[in-house]
Order: sequence, then C-alpha cells, then structure tokens
Amino acid sequence: MSTLASVTDATFASDVLAAPGTTLVEFWAPWCGPCRALTPILERIADEHDLRILRINADENPQASAEYRALSLPVTKVFRDGEVVKTIVGAKPKPALEFELAPYLA
Repeated sequence: MSTLASVTDATFASDVLAAPGTTLVEFWAPWCGPCRALTPILERIADEHDLRILRINADENPQASAEYRALSLPVTKVFRDGEVVKTIVGAKPKPALEFELAPYLA
C-alpha cells in the first residue's frame, strides 16, 4: 500500500486544481507493472523533497483520466496553480525523474 495520498474524480478539482503551489499527480492502475515500480520512487521523492505528490487510480476515475489524457500508464503530471506544466510518461529511475522534476523540487 502506498504512503502517497489518493484523489478521485470527485476530489480532483479541490485537491489538485484549487491547490496552491505545485502538485504532482500519478495516474496509475493496480494491474500496471511499471506503476508498481514507480510508486516507491515517488514515495522517496516525496520524503526527500518538498513536493506534494498524489495518486489517482485511472481505472476507477475515468473522468480525470480522460480529461488529462492518461492513456498510457503510468503518467505523471505536474500541476502548478491548477495548470499542467509538465507531463512524464512511463516509469523512470529516481535520478532521471529527479532530473525532469528539478524545476519543481525544493
């Protein structure tokens, strides 16, 4: 079980779009092997950096998944003040992910 908080279609607007600052959202599914590999990496990044990271189950939340075109899983999207500012498709090793997220890590 992940230590990252989850959002749903019902809470996406308030938890992500209305949230101040930067939020990374991982679109995932339980059957997705690369998603299972990515989650512990995101948990370590959340522990080591001041970055808010949330997860959304793409299968159970089709509205947000469709709206943000989470067609290949995992996909992570960085939101800043309610707008997508970065999209990363696929699982990456921690150093590669930190490099891509460098502008958003404190």
